[in-house]
Amino acid sequence: MTQPLLAIVNADDFGLSREENRVIVAAFDAGVVSSATLMANMPAFTEACALGHEHGVQDSLGLHFNLTYGEPLSPALRREPAFCDADGRLDLGLPRHVLRLSASAAAALRGELQAQWQACLAQGIRPSHIDSHQHVHNLWPIAALVARFAAEQGVPVRLARNLGRNIGPAKRLFKYLLNRRLSRLSGCSVAQVCTPRDLLDGLRPGSPVEIVAHPSRLADGGFGDAYLPPGESLVEVLASGLGQHRRISYRDLAALSAAGLGSPCG
Repeated sequence: MTQPLLAIVNADDFGLSREENRVIVAAFDAGVVSSATLMANMPAFTEACALGHEHGVQDSLGLHFNLTYGEPLSPALRREPAFCDADGRLDLGLPRHVLRLSASAAAALRGELQAQWQACLAQGIRPSHIDSHQHVHNLWPIAALVARFAAEQGVPVRLARNLGRNIGPAKRLFKYLLNRRLSRLSGCSVAQVCTPRDLLDGLRPGSPVEIVAHPSRLADGGFGDAYLPPGESLVEVLASGLGQHRRISYRDLAALSAAGLGSPCG
């Protein structure tokens, strides 16, 4: 039996602002995106959750773990200088080459991840997967912590973007090692990750694939994307790049995998 071609088009930053919420909900309603991730510590988070329920997409929402913007939800993280400034606001200061966290920092980070997850549960939403704002879970020590937490919750983690023309040999090797670590610690996930810009550049991904999107509104009422040149249509780019791919959520993918109709491991 031929496996169906599957694509998750995920809108990041749900809950960042009221305007962001309305764009993402409109993109859901138009069938442009099939998944989104919630920013649990942002002022428009509660509204985003309510909109998710109102529009029937609550099962297609994951957690957009945030360590770079706003205030943390857990008191312990406020006291960690590697993550917050003197006023207790998120200000991630970890060098990109860092390999380990102190015991106190790791415990505080775990507490913040738990708090952001719990905030979703309190709104009647059990996240379908975990990714992160500005890809902070691609930092080596944060990756391990997020992956282990995801495994405990029984959900996938977004792997690092690994498709596209602008990934050099050194970065490609790092992403390979990072993704292998994320998969080993958390379990299977979508094996291919790219952006709308990669599709515009001619990439034609396999299946299953996640397209990381940041939808915006165009002057003509259509949808653009932060990854695309101004005025470029996200709808047209997705239609051209995904071809016959069926758009699904991470929860859909898990159900298809259980039925033997698709594999989260690609």
